[in-house]
Amino acid sequence: MNRLAIFDCDGTLVDSQHNICAAMAECFSAAGLEVPLPERTRQVVGLSLTEAMQVMLPDAEPDFHVAMAEDYKRAFQAMRARGLEEEPLYEGIAELVEALEAAGWLLAVATGKSDRGLKLCLDHHGLADRFVSLQTADRHPSKPHPSMIAQAMTDAGAAPELTVMIGDTSYDMAMARAAGVGAIGVAWGYHPPDELVRAGAHHVADHPRDILDLTKAWA
Repeated sequence: MNRLAIFDCDGTLVDSQHNICAAMAECFSAAGLEVPLPERTRQVVGLSLTEAMQVMLPDAEPDFHVAMAEDYKRAFQAMRARGLEEEPLYEGIAELVEALEAAGWLLAVATGKSDRGLKLCLDHHGLADRFVSLQTADRHPSKPHPSMIAQAMTDAGAAPELTVMIGDTSYDMAMARAAGVGAIGVAWGYHPPDELVRAGAHHVADHPRDILDLTKAWA
């Protein structure tokens, strides 16, 4: 069986918090709602959009959650059309991808992004051909449901005992545990390390260079 390292995208591969917080602020303002603080928005990064709106607006009706999710998409796409989006790779990620491949790992992505958003992001950074499986919110239940990991393992011909999920949120760690795979949290993302540990992280990496050594437990 193959070894598989699955990455989250936002907060793990790229720092997209400026985009996410700006789009959330725009859609809340357009709806006449109080704009959420950035730290509040960062807490729902990783969830699918409708589920994120359910967390942000727990007293609203389901139809309103769906409508807000669509408004968020439009706000994000408008920023992209204006050339305002900022999704830089975190320092050390490109080197980590190369190191994992050299060590014999297949790579995948499991993200709350859409298919279109993920493709644009990976194409921009020249990473699209590095991943054997790309799983998004367009085709799966929201994290922490393990569906994305299950499909990535099928695509890669990998077993749970040889698979790790690398992510920055508690949803990533809970998803990994639900799928029975390794859970490696990253300290440079949007949820604090103690929250990752409570959600089930086996390890938390302080820097991308630490991950290659941490994955040896599943080699």
